[in-house]
Amino acid sequence: MNFQWIVKIVSSNWQMFLRGAGMTLLISILGTIIGFLIGLVVGVIRTIPMPERGFKRILLKIVNAILLVYIEILRGTPMIVQAMVIYYGSALAFGIDMNKLFAAIFIVSINTGAYMSEIVRGGIVSIDKGQFEAAEAIGMNHFQTMLNVILPQAIRNILPATGNEFVINIKDTSVLNVISVTELYFQTKSVAGNNFRYFESFFVACVLYFVMTFTVTRVLRYIEKRLDGPKDYIMYANQMQVATPEDILRKEKVY
Repeated sequence: MNFQWIVKIVSSNWQMFLRGAGMTLLISILGTIIGFLIGLVVGVIRTIPMPERGFKRILLKIVNAILLVYIEILRGTPMIVQAMVIYYGSALAFGIDMNKLFAAIFIVSINTGAYMSEIVRGGIVSIDKGQFEAAEAIGMNHFQTMLNVILPQAIRNILPATGNEFVINIKDTSVLNVISVTELYFQTKSVAGNNFRYFESFFVACVLYFVMTFTVTRVLRYIEKRLDGPKDYIMYANQMQVATPEDILRKEKVY
């Protein structure tokens, strides 16, 4: 490895690397946030108790079947294939000229949403059933129970898995180069083609990917610790000073 070439490549093409890294972060952040919201909605719907009979039961079964198909297809196919089908397939089949950035965010969002829906569902199921029964006993419906009791706990429990999805999205945006999205991998490939120095160029990309994922991981761990609160809780009663007989006599002398 020639370090002089690495320095030369970075000094000559740092703007391309910076634009690529910025595009990667933009797509991964928006894709993770939107995917999390999709997963939250899908996960809550899939945990709605099934009515014993009636139209609501039939409707809920149809909705669950549609959501299950969405989850299985998106989890069972690679993102690179999804990108090709959605971007080029929609243009050929329906004549839709999709913006590349919009297509990239859309692809990452629906892919993340499929994974997050199962993560959210698992987080909800992991909450003790007694809390559902207690909320029902005080007159809460399913939506109120989820909003006020279950989801605050479930979201905390699934935070590590959500952060893992974010890190995966940072790396998986590299597959979007097949639809010519100018993320970090695409820009690095352009730099390597211009300089004919593939090893050095992609070594710089490796460093940038590592810096992004390492930073995100540390930030998420800090957030987790903040949500956990202090490990040692000091009871307020222990901090109260009990008046001794000497203190009482001293106060009586003062007055």
